[in-house]
Amino acid sequence: MFGYLISWGQVLDDFRQYWVGFCLVKGIGAVRLRALLDAFGDLQTAWDAPVGELRSAGLSARLIENLEKLRAEVSLEKVWAELQAQGVQVLTWEDEGYPSRLSELDNAPPVLYLRGEYRPEDEWAVAVVGTRRVTAYGRQVTEHIAQTLAGGGVTVVSGLARGVDAIAHQAAIDAGGRTLAVLGSGVDRIYPPEHRPLAEQVIAQGALISDFPLGTPPEARNFPPRNRIISGLSLATVVVEAGARSGAVITANFALEQGREVFAVPGNVLAPQSKGTNRLIQQGAHPLLDPKEILETLELSLVSEYREARLVLPTDATEAQLFAALDHEPVHVDEIRAQVELPIEKVTAALAMMELKGMVRQVSGMRYYAVREAGEGYEVGR
Repeated sequence: MFGYLISWGQVLDDFRQYWVGFCLVKGIGAVRLRALLDAFGDLQTAWDAPVGELRSAGLSARLIENLEKLRAEVSLEKVWAELQAQGVQVLTWEDEGYPSRLSELDNAPPVLYLRGEYRPEDEWAVAVVGTRRVTAYGRQVTEHIAQTLAGGGVTVVSGLARGVDAIAHQAAIDAGGRTLAVLGSGVDRIYPPEHRPLAEQVIAQGALISDFPLGTPPEARNFPPRNRIISGLSLATVVVEAGARSGAVITANFALEQGREVFAVPGNVLAPQSKGTNRLIQQGAHPLLDPKEILETLELSLVSEYREARLVLPTDATEAQLFAALDHEPVHVDEIRAQVELPIEKVTAALAMMELKGMVRQVSGMRYYAVREAGEGYEVGR
C-alpha cells in the first residue's frame, strides 16, 4: 500500500515539475497554459514538444524563444528539489487540494506555492485588509473583526503587510484560528522582513501562499495580482481603513468583480485613512458596524457545524463509491474491492483515510463497516 502511495506521489510530482517550468517562462500565463493543455493534453508533452508543434498550438516566436532558452538553461529536477528542500508545496489547477473558491475565477493562477497547509475548511474564509498607516481606531477594529471571525471558525485572509494586514493575522492566531497570507513575492522572500516571525506563526496556523516562483522579490507590479488572489480565496472582503487609491480598495474592487461581498468600516470623513472605506460604502459596500454582521450576512454562524459534518462526508468519487458499498455488516477488503472494481491499492488507501475521518471502522481481519452517523456514541447503520 505505502509503496503504491509513494510511487503515485512521485508521478504527481513529476507532472507538477512541468507546471512549475511553464510558469517560469516569461509571457506564459493562465490563458496560454490552458491553450497548451488543450493542444497537448498534458504539460510534460508540451514541454518536450518541437518548435513546429508549439507554433501550431498558438505560441508566438517570442514565447517559443523564451521557452527554448529556459529548457536549455534550467533543470526542472533542481527547481523541484529546491522547492522540496524549503518545504514548499505546489498546487495546480488539476490538484484536488487547489482552493475551490479561487478555481471559480476566470484565469485563476495555474500554480500556487504554499508554505504551511491549505485545508478544505479554509473555503470558509474572509479577507481583512487595509492601510499600512493604521490608526489606533483601525487597530482596535481590526483586532475585533479578526477575533470574531476566527472565533466563529472562519479563516482570516490578508497580505502580511504592515498595518491592518499584520494586525488581522496576529489577532486570528491569538484567537486560535486559521489564517492565510498571500504574498506579492516568492514564499521564501518575506516582506516586510520584520514580519518573518509572524510569517512562521501563519505557517503553523495556516499558510503562506503565492503564485510567484521562489526568489521573486516584492516588486510593486506583483501586488495587484496578489490582491486578486486575496479576494478570490474569500467569501467576502472587509476593508478597515484605506486611502482612496490604496491596494485595499483594489482588493475590494476585485471582490466585486468576482461576485463576492464587500464590507467597509465607516471612518472619520476628514481622515485620509477613511476616504477609501467611506467611498466604498457610498458605492454600495456593506457599512460594517459589528463583526457579527459578517457572519450573519454570509450565513457563517454555523461554520463549526459545517466542518464537523464535512469530516464524515465523502470528498471524492472513490470515497463515495466505497461508502455506498458498505453497510453495518463488516465486509472483507477483498470483497469490497470486487464489488467496486477498483485496484486493491486504491481501495486500501481510501479506506485508511476514511477510517481516520471516522467514516468507516475496521474490525479484525481487514473487515470494514460504514459509520453513518457521527457524534458521541456513533450509531452504525442507516
